[in-house]
Amino acid sequence: MIHTNADAIPTAERLNRLCLGRLRGSDGGQGATMFNTWQQEKAKAALVGDAQAVADRLALAKPHIVDSFAATVWFWTVSLQAEGQDVLAIASWPHAVVDRFAAKTQTRSASLRKTRHYDLSDGLAVWLHTARAVTEPRILPPVRAIWQMILSAGPNAEDMARNLVAEAGLSAQPVRQAPAGFAPDDPTGG
Repeated sequence: MIHTNADAIPTAERLNRLCLGRLRGSDGGQGATMFNTWQQEKAKAALVGDAQAVADRLALAKPHIVDSFAATVWFWTVSLQAEGQDVLAIASWPHAVVDRFAAKTQTRSASLRKTRHYDLSDGLAVWLHTARAVTEPRILPPVRAIWQMILSAGPNAEDMARNLVAEAGLSAQPVRQAPAGFAPDDPTGG
């Protein structure tokens, strides 16, 4: 059948309303809200799982791997501070600033992985997990475990970090320190 009357042809807006009305059903849109809540909860659980996977991987790693990992984390601490970001005080940043930092860090980490700089990407990912733990407290336990292992790294980690910092032409020296609220024995939380 060919429609000649413009009113008989549903507009895109009418179609969207029709589809949304069918999705919502008789619950007045609560089904869509419940789905969004479920989706957000699933995403948060995945972030917790990601951080826990890093903690588990570090717990099973040989000492020289932990040293290398810690060195890249300390390198990124110096590098990010040279860029004007006081990452050691990340827990005190406004949440909007933490969210922007996390988004930029995730993009930067993905770029490093694409160029096969896996060690640097892994070190930067610790700062990504740390930022996420500031805004989602359920991520805090695995991130604290990660920081505990980083702080427990051997003395070679400091030498490796100094070499990375020197190669990057940065003048500050790496420090064996977790951000405020993330040391394993810090009761202030993240």
